[in-house]
Amino acid sequence: MKQFNRSILVTTCVALSLIFTACNNAAEDKTTEVKDSTGTMTSKPDNQSLKAEIQALENEWAKADNAGDATALAAFYSDDAVTLSNNKPMITGNAAIKKDMEDGMAKRPKGSTVAYDVMDAYGCDNYVTEVGKITRKDSTGKSTYTGKYMAIWEKRNGKWVCIRDISNDDVKEK
Repeated sequence: MKQFNRSILVTTCVALSLIFTACNNAAEDKTTEVKDSTGTMTSKPDNQSLKAEIQALENEWAKADNAGDATALAAFYSDDAVTLSNNKPMITGNAAIKKDMEDGMAKRPKGSTVAYDVMDAYGCDNYVTEVGKITRKDSTGKSTYTGKYMAIWEKRNGKWVCIRDISNDDVKEK
Protein backbone atom coordinates (compact mmCIF):
# COMPACT_ATOMS: atom_id res chain seq x y z
CA MET A 1 0.00 0.00 0.00
CA LYS A 2 2.88 2.37 0.79
CA GLN A 3 4.31 1.69 -2.68
CA PHE A 4 0.94 2.51 -4.29
CA ASN A 5 0.68 5.77 -2.31
CA ARG A 6 4.21 6.72 -3.34
CA SER A 7 3.34 6.01 -6.98
CA ILE A 8 0.35 8.32 -6.79
CA LEU A 9 2.41 11.03 -5.10
CA VAL A 10 5.25 10.76 -7.62
CA THR A 11 2.87 10.77 -10.61
CA THR A 12 1.05 13.83 -9.29
CA CYS A 13 4.29 15.70 -8.55
CA VAL A 14 5.71 14.95 -12.00
CA ALA A 15 2.50 16.08 -13.71
CA LEU A 16 2.36 19.30 -11.68
CA SER A 17 6.02 20.07 -12.32
CA LEU A 18 5.45 19.66 -16.07
CA ILE A 19 2.58 22.12 -15.93
CA PHE A 20 4.54 24.63 -13.87
CA THR A 21 7.46 24.31 -16.30
CA ALA A 22 5.17 24.78 -19.30
CA CYS A 23 3.65 27.87 -17.68
CA ASN A 24 6.91 29.29 -16.34
CA ASN A 25 7.24 32.15 -18.83
CA ALA A 26 3.63 33.22 -18.32
CA ALA A 27 4.09 33.20 -14.56
CA GLU A 28 7.27 35.31 -14.72
CA ASP A 29 5.86 38.26 -16.64
CA LYS A 30 2.18 37.76 -15.75
CA THR A 31 1.21 37.94 -19.43
CA THR A 32 0.76 35.40 -22.19
CA GLU A 33 0.70 35.85 -25.92
CA VAL A 34 -2.38 34.53 -27.64
CA LYS A 35 -2.37 34.14 -31.41
CA ASP A 36 -5.64 34.13 -33.29
CA SER A 37 -6.69 34.45 -36.91
CA THR A 38 -6.25 38.25 -36.84
CA GLY A 39 -2.71 38.28 -35.50
CA THR A 40 -1.06 38.36 -32.11
CA MET A 41 -2.41 40.04 -29.02
CA THR A 42 -1.07 40.14 -25.49
CA SER A 43 -3.33 39.48 -22.54
CA LYS A 44 -3.01 38.90 -18.82
CA PRO A 45 -3.98 35.49 -17.48
CA ASP A 46 -7.40 35.64 -15.86
CA ASN A 47 -7.75 32.88 -13.27
CA GLN A 48 -11.34 33.86 -12.41
CA SER A 49 -12.33 33.49 -16.05
CA LEU A 50 -10.38 30.24 -16.27
CA LYS A 51 -12.10 28.95 -13.12
CA ALA A 52 -15.50 29.82 -14.62
CA GLU A 53 -14.59 28.03 -17.86
CA ILE A 54 -13.53 24.89 -16.00
CA GLN A 55 -16.64 25.05 -13.77
CA ALA A 56 -18.77 25.11 -16.94
CA LEU A 57 -16.98 21.92 -18.05
CA GLU A 58 -17.63 20.35 -14.64
CA ASN A 59 -21.32 21.29 -14.86
CA GLU A 60 -21.54 19.47 -18.20
CA TRP A 61 -19.61 16.59 -16.65
CA ALA A 62 -22.15 16.38 -13.79
CA LYS A 63 -25.02 16.50 -16.28
CA ALA A 64 -23.58 13.50 -18.16
CA ASP A 65 -22.72 11.72 -14.90
CA ASN A 66 -26.23 12.21 -13.52
CA ALA A 67 -27.69 10.93 -16.80
CA GLY A 68 -25.55 7.79 -16.57
CA ASP A 69 -23.90 8.60 -19.90
CA ALA A 70 -20.44 7.03 -19.77
CA THR A 71 -19.84 7.82 -23.45
CA ALA A 72 -20.33 11.56 -22.82
CA LEU A 73 -18.11 11.38 -19.73
CA ALA A 74 -15.35 9.55 -21.58
CA ALA A 75 -15.38 12.34 -24.19
CA PHE A 76 -13.93 14.67 -21.53
CA TYR A 77 -10.79 12.49 -21.36
CA SER A 78 -7.90 12.35 -23.81
CA ASP A 79 -7.06 9.00 -25.39
CA ASP A 80 -3.88 8.86 -23.26
CA ALA A 81 -5.50 9.97 -19.99
CA VAL A 82 -4.63 8.46 -16.63
CA THR A 83 -6.97 8.45 -13.66
CA LEU A 84 -6.03 7.68 -10.08
CA SER A 85 -9.14 6.87 -8.09
CA ASN A 86 -9.43 6.10 -4.41
CA ASN A 87 -8.83 2.43 -3.55
CA LYS A 88 -8.40 1.37 -7.20
CA PRO A 89 -5.45 0.64 -9.44
CA MET A 90 -4.31 3.32 -11.88
CA ILE A 91 -6.48 3.34 -15.02
CA THR A 92 -4.85 4.29 -18.30
CA GLY A 93 -6.51 5.20 -21.57
CA ASN A 94 -9.91 6.52 -22.55
CA ALA A 95 -11.47 3.09 -23.23
CA ALA A 96 -10.41 1.70 -19.83
CA ILE A 97 -11.65 4.85 -18.06
CA LYS A 98 -15.01 4.57 -19.84
CA LYS A 99 -15.32 0.90 -18.81
CA ASP A 100 -14.57 1.81 -15.19
CA MET A 101 -17.24 4.52 -15.31
CA GLU A 102 -19.81 2.09 -16.73
CA ASP A 103 -19.03 -0.39 -13.94
CA GLY A 104 -19.39 2.33 -11.30
CA MET A 105 -22.65 3.63 -12.74
CA ALA A 106 -24.16 0.13 -12.70
CA LYS A 107 -23.62 -0.01 -8.91
CA ARG A 108 -25.12 3.41 -8.10
CA PRO A 109 -28.49 3.70 -6.41
CA LYS A 110 -31.17 5.05 -8.75
CA GLY A 111 -31.92 8.73 -8.35
CA SER A 112 -28.54 9.68 -6.93
CA THR A 113 -26.94 12.89 -8.21
CA VAL A 114 -23.47 14.35 -8.14
CA ALA A 115 -22.09 17.89 -8.25
CA TYR A 116 -18.53 19.07 -8.85
CA ASP A 117 -17.41 22.37 -7.32
CA VAL A 118 -14.23 23.94 -8.70
CA MET A 119 -12.31 25.42 -5.77
CA ASP A 120 -9.32 26.63 -7.79
CA ALA A 121 -8.08 26.61 -11.37
CA TYR A 122 -4.73 27.91 -12.52
CA GLY A 123 -2.51 27.48 -15.52
CA CYS A 124 -1.61 28.97 -18.85
CA ASP A 125 -2.72 28.83 -22.48
CA ASN A 126 -2.73 25.07 -22.91
CA TYR A 127 -2.65 23.56 -19.42
CA VAL A 128 -4.89 24.03 -16.40
CA THR A 129 -4.75 22.41 -12.99
CA GLU A 130 -8.09 22.20 -11.24
CA VAL A 131 -8.79 21.46 -7.59
CA GLY A 132 -12.34 20.67 -6.60
CA LYS A 133 -14.76 18.83 -4.40
CA ILE A 134 -17.42 16.22 -5.13
CA THR A 135 -20.80 15.83 -3.45
CA ARG A 136 -23.12 12.91 -4.15
CA LYS A 137 -26.71 12.91 -2.91
CA ASP A 138 -29.37 10.22 -2.78
CA SER A 139 -32.83 10.56 -4.33
CA THR A 140 -34.08 12.43 -1.23
CA GLY A 141 -31.32 15.06 -1.48
CA LYS A 142 -29.35 13.72 1.49
CA SER A 143 -25.57 13.89 1.05
CA THR A 144 -24.19 10.35 0.83
CA TYR A 145 -20.62 11.03 -0.28
CA THR A 146 -18.07 13.81 -0.33
CA GLY A 147 -14.59 13.79 -1.76
CA LYS A 148 -11.99 15.93 -3.45
CA TYR A 149 -10.09 15.77 -6.70
CA MET A 150 -7.40 17.33 -8.81
CA ALA A 151 -7.55 17.33 -12.60
CA ILE A 152 -5.06 18.42 -15.22
CA TRP A 153 -6.63 19.71 -18.42
CA GLU A 154 -4.86 20.23 -21.73
CA LYS A 155 -6.23 22.20 -24.63
CA ARG A 156 -6.05 20.02 -27.75
CA ASN A 157 -7.47 21.21 -31.06
CA GLY A 158 -9.20 24.08 -29.25
CA LYS A 159 -10.93 21.81 -26.71
CA TRP A 160 -10.09 21.16 -23.06
CA VAL A 161 -9.54 17.45 -22.32
CA CYS A 162 -8.63 15.86 -19.02
CA ILE A 163 -5.23 14.19 -19.23
CA ARG A 164 -4.77 13.27 -15.55
CA ASP A 165 -7.00 13.18 -12.52
CA ILE A 166 -6.86 11.93 -9.00
CA SER A 167 -9.63 11.71 -6.42
CA ASN A 168 -10.19 10.42 -2.93
CA ASP A 169 -12.89 10.20 -0.30
CA ASP A 170 -13.39 12.53 2.62
CA VAL A 171 -13.45 10.97 6.07
CA LYS A 172 -16.92 9.66 6.82
CA GLU A 173 -18.63 11.09 9.86
CA LYS A 174 -19.38 8.59 12.61
